[in-house]
Amino acid sequence: MRRITFSEMRTDHRIKNGSERWENGSGDGQNGSERWKNGKPKVSLIIPTLEEADNLKFVLPEIPEIVDELIVVDGGSTDGTVDIARELRPDAKIIIDTVPGKGNALRRGFEAATGDILVMMDADGSMDPLDIGTFVAVLEAGADVAKGSRFLQGGGSADMTAVRRLGNRALTRAVRLAFGGRYSDLCYGYMAFWRNVLPTFDGTVRGFEIETFLNIRALAAGLRVVEVASFESPRLYGESHLRTFRDGSRVLLTIGRERRRISKARAERGIPLPAGGHVTPVRVPKEHPAEVDDTGQPPAPVTDIFPDPPAPLANEA
Repeated sequence: MRRITFSEMRTDHRIKNGSERWENGSGDGQNGSERWKNGKPKVSLIIPTLEEADNLKFVLPEIPEIVDELIVVDGGSTDGTVDIARELRPDAKIIIDTVPGKGNALRRGFEAATGDILVMMDADGSMDPLDIGTFVAVLEAGADVAKGSRFLQGGGSADMTAVRRLGNRALTRAVRLAFGGRYSDLCYGYMAFWRNVLPTFDGTVRGFEIETFLNIRALAAGLRVVEVASFESPRLYGESHLRTFRDGSRVLLTIGRERRRISKARAERGIPLPAGGHVTPVRVPKEHPAEVDDTGQPPAPVTDIFPDPPAPLANEA
């Protein structure tokens, strides 16, 4: 993983593969003209909502034209959230899902999305919709995943308490010690990724720990993750559904569970832990490896790294 530095965006096999997808389609049986709009990837934006009617009045009109598909996954709001979404964006896909949890809502959105790039964003007005264009540019430049960071130059937060800041710092440090990598912001849910890496994120994670889960899986699978400076504004209306200590404990459980899973996968393949204890991507030779240049090799298939679906957290309701 590296921070965004445009001078480092080189023409390597990742970008070449991306251009081939543009010309030939995404490998799902559809040709390029059907899969790509004017030579550009189709972008799907997933927004989970719960009692966010007042916020959507400001958020939805600001969504940039680069977004081709809007998916709103509502958790059973009673304040007219769905009506506002339909009024402001008649073209939006509305999914009603009363199973609690942000993670569950996002997964429903991922399943319904048809875009080549999937973007996840909160509905409370804290995330700048214009950052979507930056995420898409980073992915087009060769990244597998683009994620916002409030702790890079140009980023920041006007909505983070001292307790949340300390907790985020500690959890980020825990992931760096357990898995390696150089994440600067672990618990921020503004991110985008190519559709073809979606299998990496298979798993049952229901709550706010979904952000940590996605970041760990991307790191463990050896995906190229680029952090982009992003500013978090205060929530416009209503109260946050995040509970610092409850959700922080769930994040910690997720880190421990994923560490155990990866350690088990390495042990089953007879791969010793590297010096320092960091987990590095598990790569399994393919029967017919694709020809690539000498700049690197693509990450191993996710099914080789995570052969079994992850078990749900013990405290999930």
